[in-house]
Amino acid sequence: MKVIFIKDLKKQGKVNDIKEVSDGYATNYLIKNGYAVKYTKTSSNILNEDIKKKEKEEEENIKNAELLKKQLEDLTLTFSVSSNKGKVFGSISSKQIAEELAKKGIKINKKNIEANDLNTLGVHEVTVQLHKKVAAKLSVALKEK
Repeated sequence: MKVIFIKDLKKQGKVNDIKEVSDGYATNYLIKNGYAVKYTKTSSNILNEDIKKKEKEEEENIKNAELLKKQLEDLTLTFSVSSNKGKVFGSISSKQIAEELAKKGIKINKKNIEANDLNTLGVHEVTVQLHKKVAAKLSVALKEK
């Protein structure tokens, strides 16, 4: 029996996979537990519509991420810090960068900001992951108080 997986099932299939499985396994396990539906013309059409819809959503998300990327790359965040001979006491974290962006009306999850070694004075490049396929470079300037 052909089935379309509607949930991921380890070592069996992923969402939207079409697989041939035994009749008993399909009806008694996959369909009964909501992992798959029987493959028919109707279910195939619904699957194709869902795939097209997800592709459109993905394209829209990438487009929005590209717009945000341009906005971030034109921006420079400035932090006033205490330092000794160019070395900052402590460092600037991704949480602080996210909070500063939020003040400017840009909401970014701190987990998407890769802020490494922001412990010296000057301008640093920080990578912000906006989407799986889109990353932006944000300038962060550290100046002495």
